[in-house]
Amino acid sequence: MRMFRQIISRGFSSNTSAKQICIIGSGPAGFYFAQHALKAIPNVQVDMYEKLPVPFGLVRYGVAPDHPEVKNVIHTFTKTALNSNFRFIGNVSVGKDIPFSELCKSYHAVVLAYGCSEDCSLGIKGENLKNTLSARCFVGWYNGLPDNKDLEVDLSTESVAILGQGNVAVDVARILLTPIDILKKTDITNYAIEALSKSKIKTVYLVGRRGPLQVAFTIKEFREMTKLPDVKTLFKSEQLNDIESYVSDLPRARKRLTELMLKTHGSEQNGSKIFQPLFYRKPVEILGDSAVTGVKFSVNTIVDHLKGTVASSEQFENLPCGLVLRSIGYKATCPDEGIPFDTENGRIKDCPGVYSSGWINTGPVGVILSTMNNAFKQAALLAEDIATNKLNTSDTRPGYQHIGDILKKKGSVIVNFDGWQKIDKVEVERGEKLGKPREKIVSIEEMLKIGGQVPF
Repeated sequence: MRMFRQIISRGFSSNTSAKQICIIGSGPAGFYFAQHALKAIPNVQVDMYEKLPVPFGLVRYGVAPDHPEVKNVIHTFTKTALNSNFRFIGNVSVGKDIPFSELCKSYHAVVLAYGCSEDCSLGIKGENLKNTLSARCFVGWYNGLPDNKDLEVDLSTESVAILGQGNVAVDVARILLTPIDILKKTDITNYAIEALSKSKIKTVYLVGRRGPLQVAFTIKEFREMTKLPDVKTLFKSEQLNDIESYVSDLPRARKRLTELMLKTHGSEQNGSKIFQPLFYRKPVEILGDSAVTGVKFSVNTIVDHLKGTVASSEQFENLPCGLVLRSIGYKATCPDEGIPFDTENGRIKDCPGVYSSGWINTGPVGVILSTMNNAFKQAALLAEDIATNKLNTSDTRPGYQHIGDILKKKGSVIVNFDGWQKIDKVEVERGEKLGKPREKIVSIEEMLKIGGQVPF
């Protein structure tokens, strides 16, 4: 790696008399918090630390590549990042590069907004077989997340079982079934395009342990599946029995979704590929010797349709498949022992001077809009604590001036927002040559060569 020059750059001015606030995590929870804090708190300096060299978290690495409109929030985040009282510090991992205790000493308030990055496990036999993957890692793989770029994905099978029925599960199903010529026009990684172009997948099952009235995906995502070229959306008739009689009692959003499922089931469809939601199936074992050959399910019986109460039966069913994707939720982790983390509920405990935003505050629920609302609420709480002197900001804190010294002594290389914009420019230029919005750089080393610099 070439030597990095020390460059005086926008966003790295020193204002130690300001109220010093740092945010850990640069996804929607972090940026929305920063946006509101910069408006609501006078004379504030907001520093955002991110373990990756690039910002935007799940907007960059979690949003489906065929949903570019969702990524438009990046324009709002960029406007926040260009505020003279905002500083982005990428390629810095709390607990590894900087102890949490040093942040607490350097800032009046520390905001944890790093989300939930660990998968929930099934805890069943065969879960570690080859080609049993988490949907989160699979999404990271096709979206270019550096941690997942080397994920081994075998798409030579004709059948896939996705365990879970949320929007992420549907996103994964859609990517697996979307014609390759459509995906080529998105920002999906080139290595994923190459793998998907050779895919033999013809049937994708979306399996849940409860009934059709409890699916966690939304009508927008389901409607997209029904409109995929050359794909039929099929249901088992017996699994929709009696559902129509409950439609009138459902809340509006659930009612519209259920009506669309019933309409789809009753329609005539054509296509060489199949998307099939399956209900009342609880996975009890992943089958296979060294690699997946199928999933064994316990067949549940419905007790209460509206409540989604089910009971186990003595009946079992095997579903042949060569790929299993687990999409049953996420949990938070604790990167530093000093963080006041409640391992029981996976959230941050109440602690003076420590705040939280997004999934680390609420748990892994909701979409970007709900994250925005939570972030604004938490930032307003911090602003109120400062205004009422509940949080003492009268003493001078060094903020990044101290943290930067620590990073420099360690020989760290950081990426500020100017550095990100250099990386962004290269990605867009590479994408233009391929007829797509961007081609993401997946090597951290390459990112640092383009946008990295010595801390100061």
